Order: sequence, then structure tokens, then C-alpha cells
Amino acid sequence: MNIGTVGVIGAGTIGRGVAQSLAHAGTGVVLVDVSQAQLDDALDQVRRDLLVHSMLSGQPLKEDVDTVLARIHPHVGLAHLAEVDFVVENVTENWSVKREVYEEIDEICRPGVIFGVNTSAVPITRVGSVTRRPTGVIGLHFMNPVPLVDTVEVVRGHFTSDGTLDASLRLLTGLGKEGIVVQDAPGFVTNRVLMPTINEAIFCVQDGVASAESVDKMFRGCFGHRMGPLETADLIGLDTILNSTIVLYESFRDSKYRPAPLLQRMVDAGLLGRKTGRGFFTY
Repeated sequence: MNIGTVGVIGAGTIGRGVAQSLAHAGTGVVLVDVSQAQLDDALDQVRRDLLVHSMLSGQPLKEDVDTVLARIHPHVGLAHLAEVDFVVENVTENWSVKREVYEEIDEICRPGVIFGVNTSAVPITRVGSVTRRPTGVIGLHFMNPVPLVDTVEVVRGHFTSDGTLDASLRLLTGLGKEGIVVQDAPGFVTNRVLMPTINEAIFCVQDGVASAESVDKMFRGCFGHRMGPLETADLIGLDTILNSTIVLYESFRDSKYRPAPLLQRMVDAGLLGRKTGRGFFTY
């Protein structure tokens, strides 16, 4: 399967990171969102991130920023995905929203186009079930920040074909990333472990066991983590943490996944972490 152009749905933090990685690797990108303002902001951020990535890695860009950006074609609306060869979807962790997207792009995209679901908790088999191509649906769980994280959790749904898996792994290899294949289950591996950890850390703050600063310091100092669980939550976005935790709770019906009331309150207050300037920490 020749992948010349990839459609990226969603120009938020993860979506623009995926678009940047693809464009940097020489792949054409059709980046779609519901807002032109969001697209403009995404391209501005990609420009800044390319320069920052170059400085952090200590390696000069192989191409100038404008050349990389020219490979990203921003559009409002899913109709512009009609000619892409592969799709990576990055919309919110809300099943009703995702379902509408997949039902629409299933009509728009050509038969044989693979749908990569960038989700941290929604079952891939469920996504495939609302399309006419369940064998062509696969989970591609990119981590934030996408250009700097070299590992992707690849989730094989019940009907995902060998061809879909092979093509997806080749795409990731072309981005300089390793895909680790896991089976379909709510939360997969990463979020089935990470979300309860973050949620329990929030309970510790809520219950007055320790401050956010102390919780994170313990994880960095005692376990060698580069980031504590609450700083990680701020990076991911507390709204995403809440949505992912709700999916786990509803999927397993196990009280260990119930969201901490403090998490819900912070999301209600708009304290979502880095993207709003304030979460458990101030940025």
C-alpha cells in the first residue's frame, strides 16, 4: 500500500503533532478541523515547535520550516479527506463525537483507506463496527508531545487485518517511531495503568495527604520518573484525563476507575492544565 497523503482529523495538541511528524518525514498532510482559527493556530504552533525541536535535539532541520509547512494543507470540514490514502483521527475522547466522525468519513474516503484511531480509551472494535471497513480500522495511540515521543501504542481491533497492521507499522517506521502492538481493551495498556495512577494522585491531593508539588516530587525522586503524575495530567489536559477515566469506569464498572471529585471540579472550572495556563500547576 502506497501512502502518499495522510488525512489528520483535529488540529489540537495531538493532531498538530501528528501533522508535524508526518510533514517532517516528507509526507503530505491534509489537516482538517471545524474552525479556520484552530487551523491557523495549529500551523503557527507547528512552526514554533519545529524550531524548538531542532534546538532540543541539537540537530539542525534537514529542510527549512517553510518547506515542511508547505506539506500541510489545512481545510475546514471532513469532505477534504476524499483523496487521502490514510486517516489519523484525533478528536475528543467522547464516543458520540467519534461515532459521527467515523460514520461521515466512511462515506467520504475511498475503500481501502485505513482509519487510524488516536484514542487512549475508546475500544477500536467499537469504532470499526460503525464503518463498512472494520478490517481497516486500527488504534494508533500517539503520546504527547508527538514529535518527541518515539513509541506509539498500536491497538489491534477484533477485525483489524494483517494488511492494516503491516501498513500502519510501516507508516510509523517512516516517522522514526516504533509501534508496540497490543490487543483491544478499554484503556489498552498505557491508560489502563496511567489513568488510575493519575486519578489516585488527585485523590491524595483532594484528601489532604500531600500537595501536588510533594506528590510529583515523590515520583521523580523515588521512582526516577521524568514527570510526576500531576504534571503529566496537566500536559495531557485534565479534560482528557476525566473523559478517559469515565470511559474506563463505564467499560469495567469497577469503582477503582471512578473519577476523583476534585478532577471533575477542576475541569468544570476550566483549569485544564498547560493548554489553559493553569491546572495543578501554573504555566
